[in-house]
Amino acid sequence: MLATGAWGPDDISDLTGRTVLVTGANTGIGYEAAIELAAHGAHVVLACRNLQKGRQAADRVIGYRPGASVEVLELDLSSLDAVRTAADRFASEHDRLDVLINNAGVMGTPYLMSADGYELQFATNHLGHFALTGLLLDTLLTTSGSRVVTVSSHGHRQGHLDFSNLQFDHGGYTRSGAYANSKLANLLFTYELERRLRATDTTTIALAVHPGWTRSSLVANGPTIGVSDRRSRLYRAFARLGGQSTPRGALPTLYAATSPDVRGGQYVGPGGLAQLYGPPVIVGSTRRSKRVHDAARLFEVSEVLTGIHYDFGVTDAAVPR
Repeated sequence: MLATGAWGPDDISDLTGRTVLVTGANTGIGYEAAIELAAHGAHVVLACRNLQKGRQAADRVIGYRPGASVEVLELDLSSLDAVRTAADRFASEHDRLDVLINNAGVMGTPYLMSADGYELQFATNHLGHFALTGLLLDTLLTTSGSRVVTVSSHGHRQGHLDFSNLQFDHGGYTRSGAYANSKLANLLFTYELERRLRATDTTTIALAVHPGWTRSSLVANGPTIGVSDRRSRLYRAFARLGGQSTPRGALPTLYAATSPDVRGGQYVGPGGLAQLYGPPVIVGSTRRSKRVHDAARLFEVSEVLTGIHYDFGVTDAAVPR
């Protein structure tokens, strides 16, 4: 039960006529968010790496809410070619995108490289979403009041981006450290995207969320962590036992995606003790996540790594620094 007066799904207004794309929507927080968005009338695009699992999730959503408007889009965020294919398909079939929810992610993988030669967690959690957002930017900008909601993590507090070693080419890789870096990158990206949006006359906004301590599939079903990352293994075990439910963990995402009270550049998380659980509220992030120079540098590096240049439809917009 939510505390009296706390924001919940019943506070979501009618979303009929709006289109929402949710990455990683076949399970966990993305799936729970998709259910509520579809239940309130939105057309929800479930962007999933596994097409069969995506279709099964769509069937479950329709079973929960007969008549719900959902479709499945194949999307592998670890491959830039696959991201381009998915974005092209979406743009060819839709003329509006009211909310893009960058939710999908991987956690605690061994040191692996993506198809494009980038460290897998950074490639999937940050670069894939950076590319997807950039490729869909024109559709977002032409949709009045659109939003880009990117799911970060409380773990961003342990992140530290070393721009001379983003892919851990020079060693130092740990599974939990790479995950924390990718979640810090999510916040830096969000804040820089919002700054660049505000330098234009668009009504599109960018904001970030984190789910708190949640029994999500990302935590519960991630790969086994080695001895060097024993804390990650313990966190996963505790999350299975004591974390809040996945529907509650989806509340910050839903609040950011639908509430008329949010503003660009905000960070939404649980309002309970240490932001671990509770109804969604505006929360703070680390000083490191707010370093303007780092955010701008990451944005520019990401454009180079993905080959995708963000076009805001203006010439030499002055971005506040």
